Amino acid sequence: MKNNTKAPHVRAHAPTQNKVPARKLFGTDGVRGVANEAPMTPEMVTLLGRAITVVAGRGKPHAPRVLIGKDTRLSGYMIESALSAGICAMGGRVILCGPVPTPAVAHLTVGMRADAGIVISASHNPYADNGIKVFGTDGFKLPDQTEAEIEALMEDGGAAMTTRPTGPGVGRAEKMEDSRGRYVSFAKSTFPRDLSADGVRVVIDAAHGAAYRVAPMVFGELGAHTTAIGVKPNGVNINKDCGALHPDHVRGEVVRRGAQIGIALDGDADRLILVDEKGQIVDGDVIMAMCSKAMLASGTLAKKTVVSTVMSNLGLERALNAAGAKLVRTQVGDRYVVESMRANGYNFGGEQSGHLVFFDHTQTGDGIVAALQVLALMLRANKPLSELAAAAMTRLPQVLVNVTLTARKPFEQMPKLSALSAKVNAELGDEGRLLVRWSGTEPKLRIMLEGPDEARLRDLAHALAEAAKKDIA
Repeated sequence: MKNNTKAPHVRAHAPTQNKVPARKLFGTDGVRGVANEAPMTPEMVTLLGRAITVVAGRGKPHAPRVLIGKDTRLSGYMIESALSAGICAMGGRVILCGPVPTPAVAHLTVGMRADAGIVISASHNPYADNGIKVFGTDGFKLPDQTEAEIEALMEDGGAAMTTRPTGPGVGRAEKMEDSRGRYVSFAKSTFPRDLSADGVRVVIDAAHGAAYRVAPMVFGELGAHTTAIGVKPNGVNINKDCGALHPDHVRGEVVRRGAQIGIALDGDADRLILVDEKGQIVDGDVIMAMCSKAMLASGTLAKKTVVSTVMSNLGLERALNAAGAKLVRTQVGDRYVVESMRANGYNFGGEQSGHLVFFDHTQTGDGIVAALQVLALMLRANKPLSELAAAAMTRLPQVLVNVTLTARKPFEQMPKLSALSAKVNAELGDEGRLLVRWSGTEPKLRIMLEGPDEARLRDLAHALAEAAKKDIA
């Protein structure tokens, strides 16, 4: 459950959010935990499947149809079976897509006119974890209110779900044989038809995850000379020393093979980190700067606005302002970026971590689609990625510190931290930024500082951490 306490003396804070309904199971990105331990047990998952089916089927004249996709974790088999059982128990029809990226499920949910789409994945987490993300019939992640309704149905062992079908009313499950092919066709369609990727040297690291088949297919079918790594999942190696969290592997391959771009995906392929031809990392902030400037020049950046979170570097905001655009910030979580985009008519946003949302193409973060947009930008400009990235923005030094504490308090009850935060903000002035926030799930304080002097930022971060410890002691 999120903590709505405002950080003390934060300069570039998230806009005020609507009050979030109290939730115990769903977090910022669905349900997540160690597979086969509470809450990610088969019993809970079956109950969750029942509740999702009830909500998805409300007001529908037909049995609700629910797509299920997953990544490559060993526990995916167990959770997929439990979910299917819960859905069928309430008369729902299950369509099993197998291992496909999270954005593929969002796309297929819309294309198949399904009533809900479910992804079994813990994204970038280690293989022992797993999670469940739910999309509505429109391909967007469920709003907080709907998640709260699902949790309410699950209370007391699902006592409120009293009616169960029998006989021919019991649901059934079937496999969707062409789920990968449908997504590959969709992803390729987002690449401009007047451009050709023939001969472009690409290295893709699929993190032994959900995109291990589709990512090489997309770029290979567009004509790129593709080297694929991280494409041998065994159930326990997803995200292990590879992919977006560990881009050094793809960096080495890019340099060794003389590739023009490296693409590192996470386990469910909804985000990416890029590597330029020199082996330099290109994160979500730089990708947003590059793409938004190109969209601004072509007149396709809606309301000349980009949406990101409070974690994005101040350099991105300055680069956009200098180009005649603006940055709108939300609280951390790609779902809040999407909510702001939908509510205000914006069409591009993302996170520093590599979630990029192009509303002209997708409803959610899509690492493969984002990589295609950058590749198109490189080809159209006839410039290497390193040159485009260097011109996109100037990054300010950024220091992130996580402090694990024995408890959590509202910031107004932490006088030492609040007082020091005020002094730090005064020192940084317009040349930097301070953000202090609680983790959404644990008593961990996250401190972020930006400014021109990295060594000084580290000293300030240490001092803020010590102040917080004294307030909690």
